[in-house]
Amino acid sequence: MKLYALCDKETLLKQKVSIEKFIENAKEYGTEIIQYRNKSGNLREIEDDLKEIRKVYNGTLILNDHLRFSELVDGFHIGQEDLKRYGSIESVRKLIGRKILGLSTHNREEIEVSNTLDLDYIGLGAYRNTSTKSVTNILGDDVEPLAKISKHPVAVIGGVSLNDKFKNIEYIVVGSGLL
Repeated sequence: MKLYALCDKETLLKQKVSIEKFIENAKEYGTEIIQYRNKSGNLREIEDDLKEIRKVYNGTLILNDHLRFSELVDGFHIGQEDLKRYGSIESVRKLIGRKILGLSTHNREEIEVSNTLDLDYIGLGAYRNTSTKSVTNILGDDVEPLAKISKHPVAVIGGVSLNDKFKNIEYIVVGSGLL
C-alpha cells in the first residue's frame, strides 16, 4: 500500500495548520500523491494554494475538481456529485487529456460502472466516518471485497488512518491523520 495524502483546506484552517506544514508531514510519511481539496475557497485562493504546494512538493499533485487548473496539477479527482456537473468522464477526459483521473465510488454499482470508464484509479469509501466530510455510507469491512471488483487501482477513502492495513488496495488516503 502507498500513501495518498488528502490536503483539505477546510481541515487545515480548523486545525490552524499551514499547507507547508501539512506537506512536510506528508513527505515524512513517504506520500506518493497529494490531493488538494478546497470546496469553499474562491478560484484565486485555490490557484495560490496550488502554487504554494508546488514550491514545497514536486511529487504527484491531484486536484479535487476545478479542471481549469490543469496546468498546475498532474491530475484530478472527481466525486459522483461533481461528475454530474461535467456530464461524463468522457467530457472530463477531453478537457484534461492523459492526466491522472480518479473517481469516487461508494458501492458495487458505482464500481461496476467505473470499470467501463477511462480512469486511472477509483476512490472507494467511506471506510469509516470522517470529520472532514459528511458521510452517509460507511463500508467498513466491505471495502476489501468491493475493491476486488474494480479493474482500476483502488484508493481507500474516508476515515482511513496510517495504521490501517488492507489487501489488494493500492493506496490509503489519509488526511487529518497526517496532522
